[in-house]
Amino acid sequence: MVGLLIITHNYIGDALLDTATKMLGMCPVMVETLSVTNETDPDELLVVGRRLVADLSGGSGVLVLTDMYGSTPSNIATALAEDPRVTVISGVNLPMLVRVMNYPELPMDQLVVKAESGGRDGIFPCAPRSEW
Repeated sequence: MVGLLIITHNYIGDALLDTATKMLGMCPVMVETLSVTNETDPDELLVVGRRLVADLSGGSGVLVLTDMYGSTPSNIATALAEDPRVTVISGVNLPMLVRVMNYPELPMDQLVVKAESGGRDGIFPCAPRSEW
């Protein structure tokens, strides 16, 4: 099973994981979060991230979801991707996370496709209720 690491600003990853777990009634994947705050040192978080990757890898790799491409969480995730076991996707949102958690048995390449489609397909322009 692919492990999951969520690296975000502040505690966005914790909130997303908590919400998705409550929606599904369980957490079907091995998952950890790493929160980047104004008080944390990115170099120290990279060390923690490497340890988490080692803990989560389980032979099938680690999918790292991060919030905003080019930001500190994304830069940490990208540094972790130097490890061949790691695949990174930026732009994490709740639909992406729920999609990943709904397919815990998939291999990395297929899980990446599910994550990307969940993130994209979960975005809709919403009309005012009066237009329904």
